[in-house]
Amino acid sequence: MNDTVEKNEMRAAHEREFITHDGSPLFYRYWPPLDASRPARGAVVLLHRGHEHSGRLQHVVDELALDDFALFAWDARGHGRSPGVRGDSPSLGASVKDIDTFVRHIASAHAIDPADLVMLGQSVGAVLAATWAHDYAPPIRGLVLTAPAFKVKLYVPLARPGLALLQRLRGNFFITSYVKAKFLTHDPQRVRSYDTDPLITRSISARVLLGLFDAAERVIADARAIRLPTQLLISGSDWVVHRAPQEAFFDALGSPIKERHLLPGFLHDTLGERDRRVALDKIRAFIERLFVNPPAADSLRQAHHYGYTADEERRLREPLPPLSLRQIHFAATRWAMRRLGRLAEGIRIGLDTGFDSGDSLDYVYRNQARGQLGIGRLIDRNYLDAIGWRGIRVRRQHLVRAIVAAARALHGTDGLRLVDIAAGQGRYVLDALAQLPEPPRSVLLRDFNERTVAQGRTLAAEQGLSDRVRFEIGDAFDEEGLAALNPRPNLAIVSGLYELFADNDRVERSLRGLGRAVASGGYLIYTGQPWHPQIELIARTLTSHRGQQAWVMRRRTQGELDELVRGAGFEKIEQWIDEWGIFTVSLARRR
Repeated sequence: MNDTVEKNEMRAAHEREFITHDGSPLFYRYWPPLDASRPARGAVVLLHRGHEHSGRLQHVVDELALDDFALFAWDARGHGRSPGVRGDSPSLGASVKDIDTFVRHIASAHAIDPADLVMLGQSVGAVLAATWAHDYAPPIRGLVLTAPAFKVKLYVPLARPGLALLQRLRGNFFITSYVKAKFLTHDPQRVRSYDTDPLITRSISARVLLGLFDAAERVIADARAIRLPTQLLISGSDWVVHRAPQEAFFDALGSPIKERHLLPGFLHDTLGERDRRVALDKIRAFIERLFVNPPAADSLRQAHHYGYTADEERRLREPLPPLSLRQIHFAATRWAMRRLGRLAEGIRIGLDTGFDSGDSLDYVYRNQARGQLGIGRLIDRNYLDAIGWRGIRVRRQHLVRAIVAAARALHGTDGLRLVDIAAGQGRYVLDALAQLPEPPRSVLLRDFNERTVAQGRTLAAEQGLSDRVRFEIGDAFDEEGLAALNPRPNLAIVSGLYELFADNDRVERSLRGLGRAVASGGYLIYTGQPWHPQIELIARTLTSHRGQQAWVMRRRTQGELDELVRGAGFEKIEQWIDEWGIFTVSLARRR
């Protein structure tokens, strides 16, 4: 590990790197507390603006004057001294995952408990921080956002749809920033340094910019899911980003501790402005308050009764006015699905068995369009390409990754003993077996549906796995039955199940059973659905496997789900999520 030191008037920055989730080494700077003989009181992680890098945050570290705190600042991939095409990332989601990996690295390499960490993001960095807070529900101390780029001012009419169209036609491409340094700050020194800094990245890729818009809209729409203490600083004369989305985000924010400050006359570089002392004083005071009076425990255990997603679910169960445009639209969609839709194999299976059934899910996994009369195959292709089903297939990839990760962690023990309590036909488990470091000692796949279990046995036989995989009927909510599993598993999987049931009491019974079954040091893989852009379309047009009832879901935020898992004795150690923020896969270890 590189560990040189930059000399500065007040704080010395140690240059380091960490390996992020895809194997890329990312550069960061670390400022230990001034008194090296005492442990850090806490930590602040700084996320730079778009186009910039961590070297331009030295003044923030010095002027914040949090001498007993450790401070960290990275160069985001494609920026500064981190690798990657300048101004680019595999996706915005990959950059958000980088934050999660960075925080886990800080916890392990620097002995910083995430509960003692504050995330401070600027501009694009603030959007990444807010998206991370929403999607991963990190148990950190607080969040500070300055001039978040929830909506960049593009100035050209129809610029966003035009960029999206060009990206579809040409693939990824780059846009050079039109913003001059004099529109970022009134500080002449900061203007000169911006203009002469060779590590400033002038361009941004179309996929990152469009991903920024998409993530920002989702996070603002579901800001109530963010429960972290949050401070928002808005620059009053910002030429780069719109103010209204920042206000909308704050108003919807779910945190019981939140504060907003408007800084009149400030340009976009809030922490690099001529009068930045005003902003830095507010940030320092906020952080000090968080550590003097830690926030009270904030339980979401009763969210199925009193939470905003429970309100959403109740609204979705209410009928729409008979002659409203939405009712007419959904009625026409239902009619088309039950008439023309039956020509498509996927829709036919959904209509016959429920769109959330194991049969339907297995068909989506295979992703091979089939239908009648030619048009049926076209309808089926469109059906399989729906954003929710694309997310399901990404979830399958993440499930396989999580199974392999847990198996590797258990390698060298007395063997992998795997159980999936709602496996359906178990296709993703069977696929994962070929990637394990050693053959498992036992594999038990359970489901409540006899026909699905029989289909799973057939699938295992086709893959030559009948002697290694056992299928059986089982109730995934039977606490005592789960606690008595034999052999006792050291890896339990529950996928695609809890999302279908709104009641936390029921989910807790299942998790308690698994907590009793899985030995200390064992693992749990669980899935969630904190967001879905088509949740009303599903509720108004699709049916469930439960007696052909309307498929109405209650979204369970990641924070709520993680709390239930913690209550059963597990601690989340890793998480994956698709680019649209719909489905999560988490890996937890039994305490």
